[in-house]
Amino acid sequence: METDIREYLPKHGLKITPQRLAVFEAIVSMKNHPTAENIIENVRKQYPNLAVGTVYNTLETFVEKGLIMKVKTDGDTMRYDPTTARHHHLYSMNSRRIEDYYDEELSQLIEDYFREKEIPGFDLKDVRVQLLGYFDDHQELIPGVL
Repeated sequence: METDIREYLPKHGLKITPQRLAVFEAIVSMKNHPTAENIIENVRKQYPNLAVGTVYNTLETFVEKGLIMKVKTDGDTMRYDPTTARHHHLYSMNSRRIEDYYDEELSQLIEDYFREKEIPGFDLKDVRVQLLGYFDDHQELIPGVL
């Protein structure tokens, strides 16, 4: 996040607390779509007595306020993404690595397809695609992948 966290939370109607700052900083600094358990482990280095429930509640509040997104993987593991800009995910089934993938053409293609289909009673709001495969960890990243 480019914005200072202390400015970012109040802009979303949240009071600044040490717990919220610690959770938010952990998510942003980890850069790997961490699980709640990863976040708890990271935060407990600074706040060893922080309750697990507090971290889960904080994560849910951040999702509700649009500060972060949930990303569900193939094993139903919930991970958290601080990047709320429109993007997709590439998920490596062997290493469980997730990379952000930006492709506006893909998003537009899917939106156009479903708008053309006119599914009764369904109003398309967003497109998020998760592509499953395997990363060759020896290759450079693909253009559009962070």
